[in-house]
Amino acid sequence: MQNHDSYTQMLGAVQSFHDRHDFKNTGGEDLAYRVALMAEELGEISACVTKGKPVAELSEECADLMILLMGTAIAAEFDLRSAFWEKMDTLMGRPAKMVDGRIRVSGAWTDESPDV
Repeated sequence: MQNHDSYTQMLGAVQSFHDRHDFKNTGGEDLAYRVALMAEELGEISACVTKGKPVAELSEECADLMILLMGTAIAAEFDLRSAFWEKMDTLMGRPAKMVDGRIRVSGAWTDESPDV
């Protein structure tokens, strides 16, 4: 039985998809190609939001992007889970401020930038 909350199981499913279609040997793991696919998926996510499409469509497009991100980690041979937690640790230490009425968190703020 698969644990659907397990990152390892999710990564294994993406690896199986890559293996099934021989992405490694057929250009499916080319990083420039993968970036183009991610940009396409981001456009589809944007269309869901800007056109008021149902949340089910938004969730499907977000899942597509997540699968592409996980596949990119496979193709580039890096540990996305470790990268995620390292980045979260960094983000949690960054200051936030309001920009045009919305919260923004960035490492680019200077000491003079107002914190929220």
